[in-house]
Amino acid sequence: MDLRERAAFTAASDAWMLRGGGIDIVTEGPLRTEEMILNIGPQHPSTHGVLRVVLELDGEMIIRAEPVIGYMHRAAEKLSEYRDPRQVLVLMNRHDWLSAFNNELGWILAVERMIGVEVPERAQWIRTMMAEWNRLLNHLMFTGSYPLELGAMTPMFYAFREREMIQDLMESATGARMHHSYVRVGGLKDDLPRGFLKEAADVLKWVRKKLADFENLIMGNEIIHVRTKGIGSLPSEVATAYGCSGPIIQASGIPMDARKDEPYEKYGEVEFEVPVGANGDCYDRLWVLVQRMWESCKIVEQCMDKLPPGQFVSPKLPKKVRVPDGEIYVRTENPLGLMGYYVVGDDNEFPYRLKMRTASFSNVAMIPALLPGTLVPDLIAILGSVFFVVGDVDR
Repeated sequence: MDLRERAAFTAASDAWMLRGGGIDIVTEGPLRTEEMILNIGPQHPSTHGVLRVVLELDGEMIIRAEPVIGYMHRAAEKLSEYRDPRQVLVLMNRHDWLSAFNNELGWILAVERMIGVEVPERAQWIRTMMAEWNRLLNHLMFTGSYPLELGAMTPMFYAFREREMIQDLMESATGARMHHSYVRVGGLKDDLPRGFLKEAADVLKWVRKKLADFENLIMGNEIIHVRTKGIGSLPSEVATAYGCSGPIIQASGIPMDARKDEPYEKYGEVEFEVPVGANGDCYDRLWVLVQRMWESCKIVEQCMDKLPPGQFVSPKLPKKVRVPDGEIYVRTENPLGLMGYYVVGDDNEFPYRLKMRTASFSNVAMIPALLPGTLVPDLIAILGSVFFVVGDVDR
C-alpha cells in the first residue's frame, strides 16, 4: 500500500469511527466533566513574575481562582523600622520598580509632613514633572507588553523607543535609570542640569507625535478588539469593594485620583483630566492607560512652563533626622494606583512603625471576583490587563 492509498484508508476509517462504527451513539443530555485544579505559576510565562494563581476548572470554564502571593516578599516595612528615614528611601523605590520616583516621592512627603519641613517651590515643580515622566515610563511598559501577551509583537518595540528617550532624560538629572533616589527630605538631590528643559521639550514633542501613532497601532488593532472587548468586565461596585485604584477603577467608570481628590506638590495648580471607561473590560483598562499618557504630557508641559527660574536651596537639616511622636498617612497617585504610607513615630531616629498600602496588592486581590465565569484562553488577557508588579504586591 503506497502513501496515497494509506491516506485514503485512514480518512475512510476516521469517517467510519465518527459515524459510530456502525453503532448508534447516544448524545442526549449534557456532557459530564470533572473539576480540575490547574496551577498558573509561580514560574510561568503566563504570569507577571512570581505570581501563582490556583484555578479550579470545569472544562475550559474557570469556576474559582485564588492568587497565591509572597514569593517576592522583602520585608520592606520591617526593614524600614531599623533605618534613618533618609536611608529608607532606597527601600521604597524598589517595590514597584517601574514607578521608582513616585514611590520615593510618597515616602519623602510623609517624612516632611511629620517633621514640618517646607520644600522650595522650584523643587516642588521639578518633583511634579519627574513624577509624570515616570508615569509615562510605567504606562509605556504596560501598553507595549500587553499586546505582546495577545500575540502582537510590534507595539513593544514602539513603546521601548520612547521609554529609552525618557529614561535617558531622567538619568541626566537623577544619575540613575530606574532606582533614582532623587528626592530628598526638604528638596531634591540636585537641581536640573544645564540644558535639561530644552532636551525635555524635544522629548515631549517626540513622545506626543509617536503616541498618536502608538494609539492607532494598538487601540485600532483587530487582535486587540477581539481579545479584549467584553472580556473581564469589572463592575464599579466590585472594584470599589476590593479597594482597586488607578487605571483599574477608572476603567470601571470611577474617576478616583489622588492628584485631584487630595492634591500634593503642584498638582493643584495644573490642569488635567481623569479618563474613565464605560465597560470596565480589558479594552477599557488598556484605553485608560493610553489616555493617562496624554494627560501626563499636559502636566509635564505645564510644569516646564511654570517652573520658577534660578536654583533652589534645600533647607538645612540636622545630621540625624528624628521621627517625632505621632502618626501620619500620606497617599499619592502612583502610575498603577493609590500608594499610601502610614508612619508612626516615637521621637526616635527610626520610624516606630510603617505600613504601606500598594496599588498592585488591591488590584490583584480582586482576581477571585474577576476570573470566575471566564474561559482559560481569556485568562492571559485578563491577568495582563490588571497591570500589577509582583514586588508591589509582596513588598
